[in-house]
Amino acid sequence: MNVPKYKRVILKLSGEVLQGALSYGIESNVIFSIAEQIKEVKDLGSEVAVVIGGGNIFRGIRGADGGIDRATADYMGMLATVINGMALQSALEKLGVFSRLQTAIKMEQLAEPYIRRRAIRHLEKGRVVIFGGGTGNPYFTTDTAAALRAAEIGAEVILKATKVDGIYSADPKKVKGARKIDKMSFIDILNKKLEIMDATAVSLCMDNKIPIIVFNLLKKGNVRRVILGEKIGTIVK
Repeated sequence: MNVPKYKRVILKLSGEVLQGALSYGIESNVIFSIAEQIKEVKDLGSEVAVVIGGGNIFRGIRGADGGIDRATADYMGMLATVINGMALQSALEKLGVFSRLQTAIKMEQLAEPYIRRRAIRHLEKGRVVIFGGGTGNPYFTTDTAAALRAAEIGAEVILKATKVDGIYSADPKKVKGARKIDKMSFIDILNKKLEIMDATAVSLCMDNKIPIIVFNLLKKGNVRRVILGEKIGTIVK
């Protein structure tokens, strides 16, 4: 019998994952594949909330490096996350999965404003909740938004979905013999300045005792495997 190890989770998606083989934008095959994996988890009985990035469309820090005011660039990046959230919501609903898109910045023609109690109620009713707009504040990443929302809604774990199958001792593309690490502590991540999540997000998770599992999203079925407690990827706790 497939009994999920985790009842309520935050799935953290980067915008770059959504672009697939494209150099920019959203590849439809990828977003439907992600939606199918989320549906598999929903069918197990777990509650799923998603925090989504916007780097496939616009990344605030790059805009600032190009001369745009940093706060303005970050708000532009937040709008990109809402575009991605709308695309994921559409893909989910085509698969028959009820969902709600909530944004940290009010845009009520497109999405609900983020309200913590309403988000929790949606999860309890079996809906997938997609959080767009980051934290609603410049200078904070969507990783920090994931840690913040996880603490607010009482998520048991953050599933950090990436293009690699965990954390390595060195960049496996550059260093021959780099080994995958199965388990790490929050302090190790901070001390070694590993760019898995930003330091603010890691500190929030550490303070609130929310583990992070880093795993490869591109291998179909991996979200389900993580939810069932299979030892894939790297767990940070």
